[in-house]
This record gives sequence, structure tokens and C-alpha cells, in this order.
Amino acid sequence: MAILGIVAEYNPFHFGHLYQLVRSRALAEADGVVCVMSGDFVQRGDCALFSKHIRAEAAARSGADLVLELPLPWSLSSAEGFARGAVGLLGALGAVTHLGFGSECGELEPLQNVAEALLSPEADAAIKSELEEGVSYAEARQSAMEKLIGEPAKLLETPNNILAVEYLKAIVTQNLPIQPLTVKRMGAWHDSMGTPEFDGQLSIESIAPNEDVPLKSASELRKILGSGGDVVPYVPEYSSWVMKDAAERGLGPVTMAQLESALLSRLRLLDEDAYSRIPGAAEGLHNRLCRAAWTEPTLAAVLETAKTKRYALSRLRRMLLCAALGVPAELSEGIPPYARVLACTERGREILRDMYGRALLPILVKPAAVRELGPACEHVFTLGALAHDFYALGYPAPERRRGGEDWRASPALV
Repeated sequence: MAILGIVAEYNPFHFGHLYQLVRSRALAEADGVVCVMSGDFVQRGDCALFSKHIRAEAAARSGADLVLELPLPWSLSSAEGFARGAVGLLGALGAVTHLGFGSECGELEPLQNVAEALLSPEADAAIKSELEEGVSYAEARQSAMEKLIGEPAKLLETPNNILAVEYLKAIVTQNLPIQPLTVKRMGAWHDSMGTPEFDGQLSIESIAPNEDVPLKSASELRKILGSGGDVVPYVPEYSSWVMKDAAERGLGPVTMAQLESALLSRLRLLDEDAYSRIPGAAEGLHNRLCRAAWTEPTLAAVLETAKTKRYALSRLRRMLLCAALGVPAELSEGIPPYARVLACTERGREILRDMYGRALLPILVKPAAVRELGPACEHVFTLGALAHDFYALGYPAPERRRGGEDWRASPALV
């Protein structure tokens, strides 16, 4: 069987995601789609609008056959760690034959050329030399690559190209027998607020309700949902239905504003040693975050006080969440120790049966079974379960904020 793997956050699942899934599945001639999806906290250093369980169900009702969780340490990692963990998880399943991803470039060869250059022996020395000028890592990498390979380095200026390059690097460094393919990203860039245009590669009826409805980026949709607005015209039917049902049950949307007091409370209870153990702690940055968290009245003020031109705000946001949620630097090394099922279709259950006996890591369906998988698996799962308890404090309905929900949650069967 040809099985397509996709790495996603689906925060929320929108028409651009549907387009990428459908288009990639067709290009791979795939018999099924397996998604690895971030949990309750996402790579940009934010909480997801809806929990991993709700977003996984929306994905399974919108075209994914099997949705697996990318555990917390990798969800809150850098682009490199995020890609390494997610692609490594897909590769360890023993069934995924293709990896599909969106990119602003839309062409595989240029992305592969940049990935190859970044893996070359000259790359590390060139980047290190640029970092000595006091610029951010992204700027140093961009400048180093421009000197090494010229014009193709401009691909690293846009977010989905950057992730695409990291996916390709992960395939190479882990020697995975997975064929990559890319679909040109339809619409606005990942964090932009612009209105995109459809490129005509699929019938408009399969992507949007009608030609008069503009496609929205995830950032726009989060802004609309966070302010209590209606996104029904801008997301696929089943995604809309799942989010509406969750909202009616008081299970979202959840924003960092709702979690701010709880987050600041946790951060103020930590000492400097705790900050020194989080991912990204270097060159005194963790001390800046620690002092700001002890003194500043808001999350925005903490970030404003701690930031420097060398470090992206997304890195600082991830560091704060890792500190509050107890994620140590060493935990996101390598790949996740298990594959947890969040949602699946009947086709997904067939894919699961095929994976048993072939996968190089245990497949977790019932949460309690993680206790039989050894201390490494149990530690990672427990960390994610505690993070889910923290996330639940942002639910609009107080009665929904009970602890231990992650230990009781079974996969959504679609």
C-alpha cells in the first residue's frame, strides 16, 4: 500500500489544509493518510484553540484516516526538532511511503538543494561565523546559505519552506525510505493576515463553499474564533461542525489570554536553575526570562522585557511554555518513544492493523497501557497529560476543567 504521511497542527483545520491533503493524496496515489499532529500546545509557542482530541476528530472527519499525537517536547521544539520528531515518528511506523507538505516554493528540487547545503560540512562553520556578528540564528543561517549557494537560499525566507527543508533534512539524516512531495501553499503565509486566492488545481466546489467566499489563513481564523466570531464559511463542513459542538460544550476556544494568570503563576514559582534546564537556554537568555517572569505583570511584558534582536519571539514563547510545563532540554532529542492514536476512520483501523508487528515503536491506543511501555514512554505521556490539565484551565465552562482527562480519553472513531 502507498500511505501518505502529513505533519500538521490543524489549528484549526481549514480549506488550505483540505487542499493540501487532497492534492498530496492524489500525487502519491495513496491508499490512506496518516497525520502526526501537535498536541495542545503548538510550535509557535502558543496554545491551540481547541484540544488535540477535538482537532484530531476534525481532521479524521475531513480526510485523514489516522491521526497520531506529536508529544509535547517535540510540539514545543524548534523547527528542526519539530520536524525530526514528527518525520521520525512517521518513519518508525513501518508503513508510511510518502511525506506530503506544503511550501511557498511548490517545487521539490530547490528545497532539496537547500536541505543538502544545510547538511554539508561547510554549513555549520559558516552559520557559526555569522552568529558571531550578533544576529539571530535565522539571519545567520540565511546569510551563510546565501554565501554558500546564492539565490536558492532565499527559500529560507518563508515559514513553510523552512519547515519543508527541515522535513527533507529529517528524511536524509534518519535514512528513511520515504518519498517526499510538496504542494504549493495555497493562500497567505502561515502567520499572515492576507486574503489568498485559489490556484485552480482542484474544483472550487471541493475546496470552498462558493467562489465569493475568500479563503482565510489559520492566523485569521484564530483571530475570528478568539474574538467570538463565526468561521463557518471559511472551514470545511466537518471541521466547522466539530468546533461548533466543542464550543457548545464549553471546550473552547482556548487562548493564551485565558491561561495567562495560571502561566505567570507557574513561572514565578520557578527558580533560576529550573529555567537553565529548558530548551533554548543559552547565553543568559534563560536568566532574562526568569527575571522578567518574576517581575512583569503580563505575558506580553515578560516577552518584551526579555527579548533581544538575536532571538525570535516564537523561541521565547516556547521557552516560557517549556518552563511552565516542565519540559527539559534533553527530552526532545531523538524521536518520540511511542505513537499515540488520537482519531481514526475504518480505513485508519486497517492501517493500524498493518502497522502492528512492523512499527519500530509501540502504538498506544488506550492511555493506561502506557504504564506497560516502560519509564521513558510513561514520563513523556505523563508530561503531556499534565500539560493537558493545564490547558483545560482555559475551557470556558468551569465544569469541564477537571484534571486527568488525558488518561481517560479514547481515540475518536469516525
